[in-house]
Amino acid sequence: MSHSLLIISRQAPWAGPGAREALDIALAGGAFDLPVGMLFLDDGVLQLAVGQAPQAVQQKDLTANLQALPMFGVESLYACAHSLALRGVSETALEVERLDGDALRALIDRYDQVITL
Repeated sequence: MSHSLLIISRQAPWAGPGAREALDIALAGGAFDLPVGMLFLDDGVLQLAVGQAPQAVQQKDLTANLQALPMFGVESLYACAHSLALRGVSETALEVERLDGDALRALIDRYDQVITL
């Protein structure tokens, strides 16, 4: 029996290795048919912003990794509605379910394992 895994990504796309590592874990888990969900929270929602320019800060674009999530079976994608609003992200590059408050707590409780990066 496989356990479910929720990855909470809290880092901005280029604030350090956390965002890329969260995506790598999600893709690896999905490749092994592990039930994986991903929650973008706090500055992590900035990964979902449309029209990013990673070349301006001499970084690699994470967009391809984000778009690969569903192809690897990671289709349970969530974002904190409050974090999106606070950071002015209205349009997202991925289809995500927007949650807040009790819904966020219920989401976390549904998963067997939770990793926060």
